[in-house]
Amino acid sequence: MSTPAPEPPRSPVDYKAAGVDLDAYEQTMRQIPPLLRRTYTPRVIEWPGGFAGLFRLDDNIRLLTRTYRDPVLVASTDGVGTKLKLAFATGRHETVGVDLVAMSVNDCLCAGAEPLLFLDYVAMSRDDPDLTRRIVQGVSDGCVEAECALLGGETAILPDFYHAGEYDLAGFCLGVVERRQILDGSEVRPGDKVVGLASSGLHSNGYSLARKLAFEVAGLRPDSFVPELGRTVADEFLSPTRIYVKALKTVYRHYRVKRIVHAIAHITGGGLIDNPPRVLPEGCSIHLRRGSWEVPPVFGWLKSVGSLPDAEADRVFNMGIGLVLIVAEYYAEAIARYLRTEAGIPSWVIGEVREGPRGVVWDG
Repeated sequence: MSTPAPEPPRSPVDYKAAGVDLDAYEQTMRQIPPLLRRTYTPRVIEWPGGFAGLFRLDDNIRLLTRTYRDPVLVASTDGVGTKLKLAFATGRHETVGVDLVAMSVNDCLCAGAEPLLFLDYVAMSRDDPDLTRRIVQGVSDGCVEAECALLGGETAILPDFYHAGEYDLAGFCLGVVERRQILDGSEVRPGDKVVGLASSGLHSNGYSLARKLAFEVAGLRPDSFVPELGRTVADEFLSPTRIYVKALKTVYRHYRVKRIVHAIAHITGGGLIDNPPRVLPEGCSIHLRRGSWEVPPVFGWLKSVGSLPDAEADRVFNMGIGLVLIVAEYYAEAIARYLRTEAGIPSWVIGEVREGPRGVVWDG
């Protein structure tokens, strides 16, 4: 018995009926160029309507007030993670783009590099020009703060792939460093000091645990006011990740001749336990002193809500330290003071390098 042929549709089925509105997409794309252009540096070559971004590697253009003679390109990529769930729940999308930039440019800094350019990827279920503009505005703001060019990106419309009103983000950073200035940890020695630069809070890590503690264990909502924090859960959890580019440039410009920074670690997933050892040579361990820096209230609050032991909190959260510098002992206090006064970032000498198995040891 043959199967009857399906009846023809009563009206044409076009791309819009499948979930992609090309007119809305064009409206979105018209809003993006000004957000890119405000981040452009002299190395950017504009290509209106082009299919890629153009960036000059011209050694006649000086970066960081010096000319690169043997430049090495440094690349990194990251996303924002489940912190986006807070943006979805609150309708606050203006700062997650800053987080996107921060996670990649801060990684580039760990190689001693200067971030040059950034690309973003935004994927959502249907085109929403206003939402896309708000997201990319945050990416643009982050690139201005990082002094790198937002060279382009991709907005992908994927019907049925994401829930309505939700999206995902990915970012890609390209930096440059003079080959002889690469920070690979080889110059780290016992006796070096550890300088910790303050985080702005949770940054973009540990949100699966933080959300579970706040919303399931404590039974709060994003707009719930938390006395211990002095603000709502959403205000605390959506604080954008701190970008350390200008602070590091300030240090490098102050110490133009001496090589006083021996290694840098970005404190992300894995916290203060897993990240600092990544920049240590064999035979060196880091000893950190509890109480040597100011821990933001959010970490103590989360620990109390979940009865978290120190070891778990130290491995999940940054505990108030967003970036670690391993520096020559003689300059440690001066660098921390200089970061506080000139770069405006609270900084402390929080430990030292000693002989021992590669890892982190807590003193006190």
